[in-house]
Amino acid sequence: MQEYIIAYDLGTGGNKASLYNQDGECLASTFVAYATFYPQPGWHEQHPSDWWDAVIKSTKQLLAATGVEKQNIVCCGISGHSLGSVPLDKQGNLLREGTPIWSDARAVEQAQHFFKNVAEEQWYYTTGNGFPAPLYTVFKILWYRDHEPQMFSKIDKVIGTKDYINYKLTGRIATDYSYASGTGVYDLLKWDYSDQLIQASQLPQSLFPEIVPSTQILGELTSEAAQILGLPQSVKVVAGGVDNSCMALGARNIEDGRVYNSLGSSSWIPVCSSRPLLDARTRPYVFTHVIPGLFTSALSIFSSGTSFQWVRDQLCQNLVAQAANEGKNAYDLMFSLAAQSPVGAHKLLFNPCLGGGTSLDDSLHIRGAFLGLDLGHTQADLIRAAMEGIAMGLRLALDELRKLTRLDDQLLVVGGGSQNALWRQIYADVYNMEIIKTNIDQQAAALGAAAVAAVGAGLWPDFSRIDRIHQIESITQPIPEHTKIYEQLLPVFIQAGAYQSKLGDMLTKIQI
Repeated sequence: MQEYIIAYDLGTGGNKASLYNQDGECLASTFVAYATFYPQPGWHEQHPSDWWDAVIKSTKQLLAATGVEKQNIVCCGISGHSLGSVPLDKQGNLLREGTPIWSDARAVEQAQHFFKNVAEEQWYYTTGNGFPAPLYTVFKILWYRDHEPQMFSKIDKVIGTKDYINYKLTGRIATDYSYASGTGVYDLLKWDYSDQLIQASQLPQSLFPEIVPSTQILGELTSEAAQILGLPQSVKVVAGGVDNSCMALGARNIEDGRVYNSLGSSSWIPVCSSRPLLDARTRPYVFTHVIPGLFTSALSIFSSGTSFQWVRDQLCQNLVAQAANEGKNAYDLMFSLAAQSPVGAHKLLFNPCLGGGTSLDDSLHIRGAFLGLDLGHTQADLIRAAMEGIAMGLRLALDELRKLTRLDDQLLVVGGGSQNALWRQIYADVYNMEIIKTNIDQQAAALGAAAVAAVGAGLWPDFSRIDRIHQIESITQPIPEHTKIYEQLLPVFIQAGAYQSKLGDMLTKIQI
């Protein structure tokens, strides 16, 4: 009898439900979007009830699309977006309709006050929390305490995004090690909450949920959940993991030194290692892996796909119109045009920091730019320069990670940016690495969640099957002549970024 797994990928934009067979083959996926609300500057909220509704709808759509025998679905696992802060009372009721998501930065004062008593660098080396501090869960809880004391007084537990869904599925409140590592009070090396950091926060330790392995079965579906979802109550629910770690698992980062590149709206390069990769200057952000004994450490650029989308929307309206008339994809027309520009785009450079700086930049106020424009540059050059600039920005992240650990010679690319052959060649040439594309591109996080469920339910003995699931579709070798050109352009790109950081600081002080 064939047995099946449901994987939930609870992302920032919506929930994707995917059905896998016991061999790890994805049979179908459905996606249900939900909204993000921005009630004040820096506030990014979602409604946990919307997450649950999306899980219900996507599950029903998945069952209708596949027609599998429901009794053969044996388990489910979930990947959830990070740094969640869902407050529940003792009865498990939501205490806030909207809760801050990972990108919510309202807790600036709370973080500043915390670091009057705790050295920020030591906090980073303990937790590996390399994003801006106000994004982490503990500071959002402190914001609740300071700004909504009546609500705060009713809180029994504060849990993460996927942990809320697991609670709705099973009635059990718990988290896993990977998600707990984003709370801001977790000690990476101890694989547990830090008593010292919790004491420094002056919050009750009881607010933080029990930590279990990602593969642990939290329970079977409650009768209510089974009825709502249309699934048998016997479905086993594993704890699952944070999206960063589930994606790492799905992208084959299952051994020390493996590296992959996620190419999407934002892009990052994570490394799998037996020790967290920590550096106070560049601040790699680290999560405990869903695989015991391993960590996933990453550096990123915030605006990669979004910067390229800006180029499309603002500089390529002619191609957008052409694509609409011909029933084509505007990006495909952009790629075709970019191929007409030579390597180096006639010395035109593009900095992709349209969304601001990261820890790799000298200032968070840096903004993007085309550099070296002259009257001879064409639309093809602009597009190619944008593609090359995104790759060079990620090359800087790769170089910093190389300083911290040994990396494999091959780099797997996943996500929407992995689809185009020209862009894969640019990455290979800029990185001077072999670029691998497999059949798993935008399904990495879902595959990771499915794998966690498969191991937890005993369908797989371990995670080694991940390697067999990946089928190589293309291998792109760096072209030495191209790499030499990029090596000449890279110091100019770095110098320009330093100047842009200074200009960004100056511009932010100007009131217009």
